[in-house]
Amino acid sequence: MTDPAQSRTLTVNVLTSLAQIDAQDWDACACPEAADGGRPNDPFTTHRFLKALEDSGSVGVGTGWEPRHLVVELDGEIIAVAPMYGKGHSQGEYIFDHNWAHAFERAGGQYYPKFQIAVPFTPATGRRFLTRPGHEAQGLSALVQGAVQIASDNELSSIHATFCTEAEAIAGEHMGLLRRVTTQYHWINDDYADFDAFLASLNSRKRKAIRKERARAQAFGGEIRMLTGDQIEREHWDAFWVFYQDTGARKWGTPYLTRAFFDIAHETLRDDLALVMCSRDGQEIAGALNVIGRDVLYGRYWGCVEDHPCLHFEACYYQAIDFAIKHGMARVEAGAQGDHKLARGYLPVQTHSLHWIADQGFSDAVARYLDAERAAIDEDIEILTAYGPFRKTNQEEQQ
Repeated sequence: MTDPAQSRTLTVNVLTSLAQIDAQDWDACACPEAADGGRPNDPFTTHRFLKALEDSGSVGVGTGWEPRHLVVELDGEIIAVAPMYGKGHSQGEYIFDHNWAHAFERAGGQYYPKFQIAVPFTPATGRRFLTRPGHEAQGLSALVQGAVQIASDNELSSIHATFCTEAEAIAGEHMGLLRRVTTQYHWINDDYADFDAFLASLNSRKRKAIRKERARAQAFGGEIRMLTGDQIEREHWDAFWVFYQDTGARKWGTPYLTRAFFDIAHETLRDDLALVMCSRDGQEIAGALNVIGRDVLYGRYWGCVEDHPCLHFEACYYQAIDFAIKHGMARVEAGAQGDHKLARGYLPVQTHSLHWIADQGFSDAVARYLDAERAAIDEDIEILTAYGPFRKTNQEEQQ
């Protein structure tokens, strides 16, 4: 395509592997804020994370997630990229469109394959249309137009950009895409000095309940450790793989990540990870994996081989809050779903996605559904927030 304003040439290419683009070129769009060696805002869209998924066989042929990454060049310079996949199912997305697929196929359509602009298996909000600084509007427009053109040329039913930012959702809606709003639970750091300061912001009943849960968890008869960087040893992944397999088998039937992913993570992602390990009598019996952003801690996976009261809450939620406070992070995103997070200080927030559907009649029907869904989501968030654990006034309560 040509940019008529400047008579410059824009090209949109499709890559079937992250190996086809230099890491510096990808990260110049995905995380320009990390060019000085600092942490990326979103560790999941970095070249190293997405390539670890590919190199480990967690995505690729036979997985239902086949890389079709978009790259936009302006006169030969890469100005925008997007992690895009050809999907043969709707697993591992966490913004569910199974009902859309069933309705479309009952009407005689073919919903799969489709395009997914997303980070596989990762319900964490971040930019999905990754642009070099100074090319934001031009890059976003080229990525959206390019994706739609490629989907149309290949007679695909739809494109879905999931867990995008609110700004991207608004911009995409202005470009004619459908905007969807869903809900997650996030813990927000109100400049707490320590965990006790966070507890002091809660009402008396919830404060006492959390203290009781933490005491029960700590009484499991072992040790809880938060490991990062070089503190993480290879044997920790041997134990965590067992935990992950158990949880994955119960939740998804087949775990999404392969064992090789954790070996690659040990080599290339350790500095991005915060691993909670719980040991008893010299054996690792439970663990939780977090991913560290510049200002956000992302809770990802939990598993265990022994059940102990409240250990899940401690490893997944309270250890994450403690880490975020100590490192001055703005929030903790604890993943998809889970109304039980509300009582533990995680409040409901909007999450966003964008959708393009080729069939106009079906697109109109989905648009009407999304309008009704947004109204219901807004009402739910208002009600749930009112039932949150935080004190309603500044009046001091008895401990």
